[in-house]
Amino acid sequence: MLKATPNPPESDPTSSYSSLDPEKFHEATERALDYYLKPEQAKAKKEPRTAQLLTVVEGIDSESLLANLSENLASANAMISDLAFDLEGSRRHVALGILQVIEVSELLANRALDIADPR
Repeated sequence: MLKATPNPPESDPTSSYSSLDPEKFHEATERALDYYLKPEQAKAKKEPRTAQLLTVVEGIDSESLLANLSENLASANAMISDLAFDLEGSRRHVALGILQVIEVSELLANRALDIADPR
């Protein structure tokens, strides 16, 4: 007599996981379960303070940070230079003092950038 379904294939009765290290397998299982069942613990990241408007993304290399710092100082230098030459008297002296602080900071940032990536 013919059967409607075939016999199941012959298989090895041992588990396919028996060759794995039980301790590592248990740790991996716990991590997977924690990831899906406890997502707030698995993704424990710092939340920025609510009063903080701007943040710097983590993982950016020092060279990029220093390059951006140097560009920002150059922009501030240009703005305060234009302002200083439109002013007179003590206000001009204050603006020129700010300009000098920016220029010194720009020199320091450029030197740090040279040390980080000497070309």
